[in-house]
Amino acid sequence: MAQDTSGNSVYQTEALIAEDIDSYLETHQHKTMLRFITCGSVDDGKSTLIGRLLYDSKMIFEDQLDALSADSKKVGTQGQEIDFALLVDGLAAEREQGITIDVAYRFFNTEKRKFIVADCPGHEQYTRNMVTGASTADLAVILIDARKGVLVQTRRHSYLCHLIGIKNIVLAVNKMDLVDYDQARFDAIVADYAKFASEIGIESFTALPISGFKGDNITAAPSEKTPWYVGPSLVEHLEGVAVLSEVASQKPFRMPVQWVNRPNLDFRGFSGLIATGSVKPGDAVRALPSGKTSTVKSIVTYDGDLEEAIAGQAVTITLDDEIDCSRGDVLCVADNPPETADQFEATLVWLNDEDLHVGRGYWLKLGTQTVSATVQQPKHRVDVNTMDELAAKTLSLNDIGVAEVYADKALVFESYADNRTLGGFILVDKITNATVAAGMLNFSLRRSQNVHWQASDITREHHASMKNQTPRVLWFTGLSGSGKSTIANEVEKKLALMNRHTFLLDGDNVRHGLNKDLGFTEADRIENIRRIGEVAKLMTDAGLIVLTAFISPFRAERQMVREMLEGHEFVEIFVDTPLEVAEERDVKGLYKKARAGNLKNFTGIDSPYEAPEAPEITVNTVEMSPEEAANYIIDKILPLK
Repeated sequence: MAQDTSGNSVYQTEALIAEDIDSYLETHQHKTMLRFITCGSVDDGKSTLIGRLLYDSKMIFEDQLDALSADSKKVGTQGQEIDFALLVDGLAAEREQGITIDVAYRFFNTEKRKFIVADCPGHEQYTRNMVTGASTADLAVILIDARKGVLVQTRRHSYLCHLIGIKNIVLAVNKMDLVDYDQARFDAIVADYAKFASEIGIESFTALPISGFKGDNITAAPSEKTPWYVGPSLVEHLEGVAVLSEVASQKPFRMPVQWVNRPNLDFRGFSGLIATGSVKPGDAVRALPSGKTSTVKSIVTYDGDLEEAIAGQAVTITLDDEIDCSRGDVLCVADNPPETADQFEATLVWLNDEDLHVGRGYWLKLGTQTVSATVQQPKHRVDVNTMDELAAKTLSLNDIGVAEVYADKALVFESYADNRTLGGFILVDKITNATVAAGMLNFSLRRSQNVHWQASDITREHHASMKNQTPRVLWFTGLSGSGKSTIANEVEKKLALMNRHTFLLDGDNVRHGLNKDLGFTEADRIENIRRIGEVAKLMTDAGLIVLTAFISPFRAERQMVREMLEGHEFVEIFVDTPLEVAEERDVKGLYKKARAGNLKNFTGIDSPYEAPEAPEITVNTVEMSPEEAANYIIDKILPLK
């Protein structure tokens, strides 16, 4: 039988190789994973550092090396064979401009740990990309060019990292080779950064002198160029830092329910990713917001039942009792539950090109919970360059501000400082489905705990049956002068002849009382419609048929009112009149004033009107008289019981 040079048979050699592979895979599988980001100002060397980490950890294939060598010759690398930044800057625009635009994620590993690193852009205009990369990070490596020191973007990114809750900060003073590895320069930069860090609440950080270009103090071997530095290399430090999942396991048990697993009548489990803490069979748990309690029966996974599950594991939990629990609820330890509330103070990072619309309804997604929520006028926005708190009426792209957020129902939450999963949320535009903001809950407002809904023995169904009708909100929308009020008045008269109980809310009339404090800015218009929607809802609770005649120019606000009501109670009636026809009528002379510049924010002139996309009823006042339009609407809404 053939033998290798060690005297083993070929079969023995193959067995040893297979054993080594199995051992390696077993070890690799149980390594912890550290997620970290690199950030800082433009051209501080973030991409080069990551490229160096990938290169030194042997994570680059030969064909990649050949391609990168060719690309490096095109851009010039000061005599170096490889421009390490090109390993990360994958977009053509990034290579052309020599900057990072998008967040680039890269994977590498060492003998002790696996890593996912996000290379975040340094330009201020890409701050939202940086926030995205930082949202899941355990650690942040903030780079500083040793020649330039602490810059504006260094401060901005440090503030954002602290805001997002990253506790482990590494201050990597890069390009030390360009200052001749001067210790005095390094010490001065560290002292300058320490002063700023203490001002924004960063309690501690680890400072390292490095050169991503030359590789000094990057890997395990200490650099001979910095004999005055006796701390760990960057990789050694990364290998020893505690990851979020390890810290989260020490906290109370929390698991947002993602879905109810019911494959058959004999099995009912609650599936989700454990956010914090640990759980075992026999543990007493509570389901929120219902507050019902039970005991864990089993912890089910694809690979079999577990004796214990910890933070970061995806499991299905079965309970001894059939309690009410569904997607969006939270399973938690019974004797130490999180809070529930519907009003909060929150810090927002605005991510959208379109400004915050104060009072407009957005989808708020927190863990597996989704609710409708509105944002009030910001208390202030933060100038991250000076840390000053500035007055603000709204938030624009990349702004960071503090505001009150009102949800339409109670959320299970914890402050973001204590729990990222139950404290961090996003806001989504209801019309475009674009993510417009990332938010961090600070605390619930006291009034949300003190104000409770008072149940009434006489239900809304009883009110409606007494009037022998089905409540409706007939929402007339259209341009000024389209004929909304005239047609609504005709409809109400016809309903009165049918012995229907109605009430007409007219835009002008409401502004004489309930909404007399509101102007005609976009924010005021949103609040105007919100208040009308709340009044209309109360009237439908009383069993009335409510007619409203408002321009209500924005689809989002009309949708907000629709969502306030039950079932099919909201009937959107589009009074479709061309602008030129409405302007010809101009009974109140409003268009004339707007054209002359004496009436600002007038719909159709200098403020947009968003026509309904799928109204229940459309009437064209060019083709119909008010009476014909009213008859058409009555025919469409019957029967009313």
